[in-house]
Amino acid sequence: QVGHEPLPPTVGRNVLGRKVLYLPGFFAYARHIVEVDGKRGLFRGLTPHLMSSTLSTITRGSMKKAFPLEDMEHVSNKDDIKTSLRKVVKETSHEMMMQCVSRIVLHPLHVISLRCMVQFVGREVKYSGVFSAIARIFKEEGILGFFVGLVPHILGDVIFLWCCNLLAHFINTYAVDDNFSQASVIRSYTKFMVGITVSMVTHPFHLVGNLMAVNNCGLRAGLPPYAPVFTSWIHCWRYLNAE
Repeated sequence: QVGHEPLPPTVGRNVLGRKVLYLPGFFAYARHIVEVDGKRGLFRGLTPHLMSSTLSTITRGSMKKAFPLEDMEHVSNKDDIKTSLRKVVKETSHEMMMQCVSRIVLHPLHVISLRCMVQFVGREVKYSGVFSAIARIFKEEGILGFFVGLVPHILGDVIFLWCCNLLAHFINTYAVDDNFSQASVIRSYTKFMVGITVSMVTHPFHLVGNLMAVNNCGLRAGLPPYAPVFTSWIHCWRYLNAE
């Protein structure tokens, strides 16, 4: 994502039989990291990542207790598989609120985790621990340094939630026939399949957010030649689109 490609691409053919270049896969990159850093290199940034996951779970649990879905405006609760659009909108709004708050709370740890990982590029040790990283970011960038790349991440999360929930609702309501014997099974997998498709649309937002989190932070991965110094996430977005 940050433009560092330590291994050359391989020549292959696509479904149309044309020669194309493929970047190495997960196992090739993992093997390269082990060769350079040892097995510990595969776990760079793990501690802040685990902390952010735990914090996200705690935040969501607290939000559910403080703002339970049942206390929201009453909606129809018919014993029908086809949930009303109004109910879907209410549930998605509630889920969006929890996701946005959770993202804001855990984003500083996400930034630290990313910076710990990209130190691999320049062989740096600037971010060696969570608390020392917090002190360094606060000293060098202030409070805003913990929230670089937050906006595109939130936009990606919001777009994903609404597109995924609404598309799944419309597919289950209008495309899946109740007379079909496997209708309930199909409906149970609809949201999962829609999520995979929608994630392709929202991936650019998370990519831009991750690039902004490491851009111009003093690490080689966030400086030329890997990336120009971006003035904003919109600048980064336009740069990637121009590429």
